[in-house]
Amino acid sequence: MVDKNKMKVIDKVAHKLGKEDANSLYVSPMPSIADTPPAEQADLVSKKLRQCCVVFDFMDAVSDLKGKEIKRASLNELVDYITTGRGVLSEDLYPEIVQMVACNIFRTLPPSDNPEFDPEEDDPTLEASWPHIQIAYEFFLRFLEVPDFKPSVAKRYIDQKFVLQLLDLFDSEDPRERDFLKTVLHRIYGKFLGLRAFIRKQINHIFLRFIYETEHFNGIGELLEILGSIINGFALPLKAEHKQFLIKVLIPLHKAKGLGLYHAQLAYCVVQFLEKDATLTEPVVKGLLKYWPKTCSQKEVMFLGEIEEILDVIEPSQFQKIQDPLARQLARCVASPHFQVAERALYFWNNEYILSLMEENITVIMSIMFPSLYRISKEHWNQTIIALVYNVLKTFMELNNKLFDELTANYKSERQKEKKKEKERDELWKKLGKLEKNHLNSSQQPKVADGTPTK
Repeated sequence: MVDKNKMKVIDKVAHKLGKEDANSLYVSPMPSIADTPPAEQADLVSKKLRQCCVVFDFMDAVSDLKGKEIKRASLNELVDYITTGRGVLSEDLYPEIVQMVACNIFRTLPPSDNPEFDPEEDDPTLEASWPHIQIAYEFFLRFLEVPDFKPSVAKRYIDQKFVLQLLDLFDSEDPRERDFLKTVLHRIYGKFLGLRAFIRKQINHIFLRFIYETEHFNGIGELLEILGSIINGFALPLKAEHKQFLIKVLIPLHKAKGLGLYHAQLAYCVVQFLEKDATLTEPVVKGLLKYWPKTCSQKEVMFLGEIEEILDVIEPSQFQKIQDPLARQLARCVASPHFQVAERALYFWNNEYILSLMEENITVIMSIMFPSLYRISKEHWNQTIIALVYNVLKTFMELNNKLFDELTANYKSERQKEKKKEKERDELWKKLGKLEKNHLNSSQQPKVADGTPTK
């Protein structure tokens, strides 16, 4: 074990010294673990864990280079030691390991160097202390994966407070750190059953703050990726709280400005829910239609991609419940002046399963879609879109030729009525124009006073 009296003396001396001198006092070379007799290794590991609690200032690239290198070497040694296999973990080491990891990774994240930071456009600010933090994360992961790891012991130290601090770090701009955090949190969720509900609840809170307050949190994609695995493991039937999370949290996440940063992970979570419980299809699709983008064509393309993923796993009985509002939205997308939106919507007809769903409900789908498709075939500016529309119209004609002819005749009849109304409206405007002109002319005539004619 660590010589506690000696460490107390060092603490007192360090308190009187400057930070850099204190770090040097703590971080002095120690024997290699591999070269130490097995009976003495546990004590040396404990000392190295204590030594690695010292945090260096990496903003000053040239300060205390020797101490930084000694700590880096010690961290790597600890990683090698804990990876060797069974029997390396005594219960006494658990609190020291968690303390060392906490000292290295838990910190207040600095404000962004760029207040207008856009993750889609700007390069992230990388963590200066990464040379040490990375190894601390690596060590912690190996610790959680040790074959004789005991959650019953570790739960005394890896508790709710620890998890909260871990979740705060997901806002780090450094994607390397968020990637480690994702794996660490997933391991903790898997090993600590008592923390599962708490982790889900806190992720829920992060999402709600992001949606309704801040609209900024760097780790949304990583948290959704963890949730994808969690949802996949949900038992059936789904609990009411899980269904509520889908409708009240995941669906509103679609309305955020930065959707493109995490949409793939979000869509995966939504589809996972629908594969678990098909009855959720109707509220999910109607929720997406509610938040459908009005002015952002890039987001519209994402929504269309997600709708296609949903339709790929949908049951025919559920499709009938959403076919009407969905077909109306598709008709609007097909008619979009933005060719990428129109093109993405028209690609639905290249999906054989979606075609089979439409075929069973062709009367409803064709009746809604036909007017937009026929008009676009005559008016759209983009030749690629016109070619795709012709293919869709041809498919409709093959599926139900009689209905196609009826809709064509109805469309032409309606167009004739519209043209007649337009003509009547134009004529009315002309008459009104003449009346106004006559009125102006009459008002400009000289007035006659007392019935005496003007000369």
